[in-house]
Amino acid sequence: MLADLRAADIDRYLALLLMPEAARDDLLVLMLFNAEIAAIRDRVRDPMPGEIRLQWWREVLSGDRGGEASGHPLASALGSVIGRRALPTAPLIAMCEARTFDLYDDPMPDRLSYEGYAGETASALLQMSAFLLDPAIAAETATASGHAGVAQAVAGHLMLLPITRARGQVFVPGDLLAATGLDRDRFLGGENKPALTNAVRAFAGIGREHLDKAKAALAHLPGHLFPAYLPVALVEPVLARAEQRGADSLTIPLQPPQWRRQWRLWQAARRGRL
Repeated sequence: MLADLRAADIDRYLALLLMPEAARDDLLVLMLFNAEIAAIRDRVRDPMPGEIRLQWWREVLSGDRGGEASGHPLASALGSVIGRRALPTAPLIAMCEARTFDLYDDPMPDRLSYEGYAGETASALLQMSAFLLDPAIAAETATASGHAGVAQAVAGHLMLLPITRARGQVFVPGDLLAATGLDRDRFLGGENKPALTNAVRAFAGIGREHLDKAKAALAHLPGHLFPAYLPVALVEPVLARAEQRGADSLTIPLQPPQWRRQWRLWQAARRGRL
């Protein structure tokens, strides 16, 4: 299963290798589940099969696919983690529901909607990771996970701009686009480069705002919970590149080379801070 995560999400795979060994297998299953539902859009030609797949996962998490789930390696492993670790299923079901947005080309309405989406996806994954490291104090991580997840989601969507634009997807909040003189069609058209640059930089600014708040919140958490947030160490360089490149982010990938990402993760793990 480790090779599956490496193929699906190499950054979380690299971060996982730096996380506590005692929780690593369970964290692996959680990350694979996240990668599985995040990739559904890439595996279907239209939304309906994706809706069916997400509903299947919701039913697995609700315990309605017992026999069928036992024959599915990831579903079986996830069920084992839920049973052994008393991992809450409500956030995982909400993750599936939020991923329904990915299946369609409806634009993100506004910043509040975006933060809600990020909260139920990236933030939930971080908080569930923290739960697996220490369930007794996982509730205290809500603020850190909330802000870190939004920052992480912004960086992820900035990196995906060339791909989502080609699909006709717009994750940049609609109210932010409007403030820069754009709408969905003008953003996808890519003609007004000054306005596009302003939109990209404003979107990165949302990420920075949440990243700063996440750092402040993490400073108040016990150090043994920090490994759950290691993937967030990769956010800042992406935001910086987006701010520098502006409109070119729609055509030029922003992800730094792998060796730099590995080095940044190692440094964060050694220091115990982002």
